[in-house]
Amino acid sequence: MTRQPIQNSTAVGGFSPPQINSLEDTGLSPLWLQDLVLKVLYFRGYLTGFKISEEIALPLAGVTDQLLTTLKQEKFIEVKSSQGGLGESAYTYGITSAGILRAREAMERSQYAGPAPVPFAVYNEAIRRQKSGRLSVTTRTMRQILSQLIISESTFQRLGPALNSGSSIFMYGPPGNGKTSIARAFGNLVLSQNMYIPYALYLDGQVIKVYDAVSHSLAPDNENVNAGGTTSNLRTNTRRDPRWVKIRRPFIVVGGELTLEGLDLVFDDTTKFYEAPFQVKANGGILLIDDFGRQQVRPRDLLNRWIVPLENRVDYLRLHTGRKVEVPFDVLIVFSTNLPPKDLVDEAFLRRLRHKIEIGDPTFEEYREIFKRVAQDKRVEYSDQGLAYLLQEWYIKRNRKMRASHPRDLCDQILDISSYLSVPPTMSREMIDNAGKAYFVDI
Repeated sequence: MTRQPIQNSTAVGGFSPPQINSLEDTGLSPLWLQDLVLKVLYFRGYLTGFKISEEIALPLAGVTDQLLTTLKQEKFIEVKSSQGGLGESAYTYGITSAGILRAREAMERSQYAGPAPVPFAVYNEAIRRQKSGRLSVTTRTMRQILSQLIISESTFQRLGPALNSGSSIFMYGPPGNGKTSIARAFGNLVLSQNMYIPYALYLDGQVIKVYDAVSHSLAPDNENVNAGGTTSNLRTNTRRDPRWVKIRRPFIVVGGELTLEGLDLVFDDTTKFYEAPFQVKANGGILLIDDFGRQQVRPRDLLNRWIVPLENRVDYLRLHTGRKVEVPFDVLIVFSTNLPPKDLVDEAFLRRLRHKIEIGDPTFEEYREIFKRVAQDKRVEYSDQGLAYLLQEWYIKRNRKMRASHPRDLCDQILDISSYLSVPPTMSREMIDNAGKAYFVDI
């Protein structure tokens, strides 16, 4: 099998999908690709040559048409009709009885019937090339992306270098003070950049799905996928490999659903192909592990799983056949927790986490500024007298900690109450007391 070349390009982070002009350029066996075409026809019924090329994400001329010609000659498919044009694109194809038998044999190995995969080694090289495309942030950039948040200056000055590291960040502190909001602000910055990923990978006859419409956001690209999820440039003269999709650099969030199994290749016994794990889908971007410590797996076991990738920037995945493969680990891992670090990690792991940042409770001045911004945004009439009453009655007297999320939640309570009473939303003592009674719980 011929390894697909990587072209030099500066299109996105030093990488652009290479040209593809022949079956050899795919890096895949023609027999394997023939099986893919047969499975597509088996599941989809009658399709034109152009539609088949869209389904398998390969150019029609010189690639898909060669597969169709061979399958016709071997009587696995047949022409059912013509739309009046010339060439393979105008013909409508159907699978024959012999083709059905071969398709079923192929489906015993794998039921994958989508865009043709990219060889695993080509993907690894592409990720390494696109690593250099990351944006380095400055103080000015950080103030722009965090402009909606009130953060102490000391904390702010630690966040920029952490983001530039592209390695790992451990954010900890009480709940409701903006750890997730900070991570999402990082994600918004990352989403302003583009990169290429393949729809799927090919490794030892196995298929690994990478592109996920839920996890990945398409970047504007007139050569990208169309509304139906397939490539739209297959009729044109452009020869960019359509097996690659241009996306925003990923920002993926996982929480309590994270398991150790979810960090390895997930093999479906029914469909017989793999789903890439979270960290592979997040390659080139950010993986936020939110509410760390509340997963279905013990924190220490989860952390032990990350030690090698964090230190060596490579990860190892295991096929169900037992083979282990190396994959680049170009991911900024953000751990966010409101549990005490001493209950989650040991010194050995903390050493491997490059940046440890505590996101603490706001000061009175910061709390006031947050409340003013939230009240203005939600159209609640703000008053310093009302805030002073709130702080005295509901915080100081009750020895309650201030949280950055409280102003938003209390303003929402005021809006709910004022709507019910058909009165303007204000920070009167009565309204604040009603909101406090509805919101705060002594535990």
